[in-house]
Amino acid sequence: MYRVAVLISGSGSNLQALIDSPARNTSYSIDYVISDRPGVYGLKRAELNGIKNYVVDRKVYKAALSDEILKLIKDKVDIIVLAGFLSILRGEILVAFTNKIINIHPSLIPSFCGSGMYGIKVHESVIQCGAKVSGCTVHFVDAGTDSGPIILQKTVPVYFEDDALSLQKRVLEQEHIALPKALDLLCKDRLKIIDGRVKIID
Repeated sequence: MYRVAVLISGSGSNLQALIDSPARNTSYSIDYVISDRPGVYGLKRAELNGIKNYVVDRKVYKAALSDEILKLIKDKVDIIVLAGFLSILRGEILVAFTNKIINIHPSLIPSFCGSGMYGIKVHESVIQCGAKVSGCTVHFVDAGTDSGPIILQKTVPVYFEDDALSLQKRVLEQEHIALPKALDLLCKDRLKIIDGRVKIID
């Protein structure tokens, strides 16, 4: 059973999907929930489920944020999951957890990703450009922004009547499916990175 730290910045609906997944009882345990913002509802979700939770405030730690998180979890967890975590991990934590950090992004990478593309901004951009399909991507985290190898993607239609909020809701439903699935695959050692691409092993 792999030990997991989940990093959040908001309400924690993807955290809840990980908590509720049957895979939590067979392939992973959530040992830590860490938020880069105080007072978010995701911390309450952790508390209600008996999970140790901490705030490493990005306004306080700034450039040292990643190092502070590493101090909390080094040698205590095996995998890090970014579940709506808006800060960028940098430095030693990326080395200590090479190919052991995954992130969920609310678009079909490589579209609508990278610096400044997060949250509702992603869905606003999708609507504005007239895209007919959107979705979400789970990927490994590397030193870039949304640039690591792609594990899973889920698609949704974009309707002409959509606004950013209605599209966000539809994509979020798929995030709640994709993230637990990707974590389960990682914990079962079914992911292999070959030339920057991820092969899912049967």
